[in-house]
Amino acid sequence: MTVHDADLTEHARKNRTAWNASSNEYQAHSGPQLAASGGTAWGVWQIPESELLVLGDVAGKDVLELGCGAAQWSIGLAKAGAHPVGLDLSEEQLGHARVLAAAAGVIVPLVHASAEAVPLPDASFDIVFCDHGAMTFADPYRTVPEVARLLRPGGLFAFSDESPILSLAWAPEAEHPGDRLVRDYFGLHAMPDDDMVSFQLPYGEWIRLFRSNGFAVEDLIELRPAADATSSYRDDEDREWSRRWPAENIWRVRRL
Repeated sequence: MTVHDADLTEHARKNRTAWNASSNEYQAHSGPQLAASGGTAWGVWQIPESELLVLGDVAGKDVLELGCGAAQWSIGLAKAGAHPVGLDLSEEQLGHARVLAAAAGVIVPLVHASAEAVPLPDASFDIVFCDHGAMTFADPYRTVPEVARLLRPGGLFAFSDESPILSLAWAPEAEHPGDRLVRDYFGLHAMPDDDMVSFQLPYGEWIRLFRSNGFAVEDLIELRPAADATSSYRDDEDREWSRRWPAENIWRVRRL
């Protein structure tokens, strides 16, 4: 199917344009790091799923990746016996996903759509997840109800994103976060910059949003990189900041 701009929210149109423009550069820069981890590692420091155990045993489970990019995660999960589907708003990113899935010899159905309006049936999945992905670049007030619709009873919703703490400490024009709060906490929601719009909520608002859509919070994992960690996304200064304060977290919630 083809996603038409007229069917998208304004921020989705902006993000789609930006990701289409940057997809080749992004995959050239960060693709090797994602490949080195086998696809199944979390966050900018690529902490292995085998260490964090966020998704658990995926064999035989129907899994939806929201904002799959080049589907490195979905490919890794397919190799582990899952039945993944990758969804992304960027057709350029999905082009990379097709190439990688074919090279890996696995089947990953790909859906070109916004995570804010997923063209798939109710109760289709055992797990819905993303590593940053759509939960960073789509409005949570739209995505969380969609995930609730898509999950079967007892299904797992797990996603990593930037922590609210990082959002508060990183000035829009700065290259790195600082050690002072520079943004208001109350009212966090859409955070536009020159090219894209990302989203964040206060911790309490996340919890209320989950509960109002039938989720129980099981865990909030605050990621801390190793002292010698390297990343294609961040430098040594960012690593030292992330060892003092959580720059990323993973929400793990369950559909009641």
